Formats: sequence, structure tokens, C-alpha cells
Amino acid sequence: MDLGRWVLLVAVVGALGFGGWRAVSDGRFRGTHRVRTGAPDPAAAEESAPAPVAASLLAGTSYDGRRGERATLLQFSSAFCAPCRATRRVLADVADAVPGVSHVEIDAEEHLDLVRRLGILRTPTTLVLDADGREITRATGAPRPAQVLAALETSVA
Repeated sequence: MDLGRWVLLVAVVGALGFGGWRAVSDGRFRGTHRVRTGAPDPAAAEESAPAPVAASLLAGTSYDGRRGERATLLQFSSAFCAPCRATRRVLADVADAVPGVSHVEIDAEEHLDLVRRLGILRTPTTLVLDADGREITRATGAPRPAQVLAALETSVA
């Protein structure tokens, strides 16, 4: 085999491996992410008391009033994201089927400050918030309805 065929073989195997990894990992809920609350205060670092946590990740935004009674499915999407449209349908269907759960979609391009604060790296990203607006778990990629329901089952129960 000549060098060109070896390069092609390695490229194909690498692409298949990456595609398989993405197929397995996309849409899986993986726990929470540390939310940045602002610049660290050197005086507060000397004290051993934990920093106060905001009641809601959406506090101070126009989306705070749209939280669900039991849970909120918070979706970050962008205009040209094809998986975002599929995620929107899945989350809206789950929110309609489960009482007390609402679906809130935020355009990541228009709310970069919130994207940076919450550590959103790609779209779609779905956060499951409890009734108080605190993050329970998150998923990147398009989740399936069963995955969303399983994530809600732990937060709503």
C-alpha cells in the first residue's frame, strides 16, 4: 500500500470513530456545570464561607417569569442550527406532556453574557432547571424524548 492509501485509511477510521463518539454522547445529560457569578473578590477568597448562590440562573433576565412550577427546560440555540429545531420540537412536546414543566428557548447569539456566564460552548445546549431556577443537569446536542423525561424524573420527583 502506498502512502496516499494509508492516509485515506487513517482519515476514514478517524472520521468513523469521531462520528461514533458523537452519536453516543450527543443529547446525554451529564450533571451540572459551575456557573460564574462574576470576577472573584480577593477579600472573599480569604474567608472560608461559601459564596451565596443566586436563586435562579435566569434572575435579572426577561426569561425569569417564564419558569415552570416544577421544572424548566432551558434551551440555548442559534439561527442556523439544524439540531436546534429538532431539540425545540422534542422539548416543547415534553413540556406539553409533563404538567408544571415549561420550555424556554434563548438565542445564544443575542445573549452572549448569559452564554458566557453559564459556560455554554455549543448549540443546542439544554439545561434542566428546578422550580427555583437552579441547574439540575445539562446536555449538549439534540436529546431524545426518553432522555429528557429521564432527566426530568430525577429533578421533578
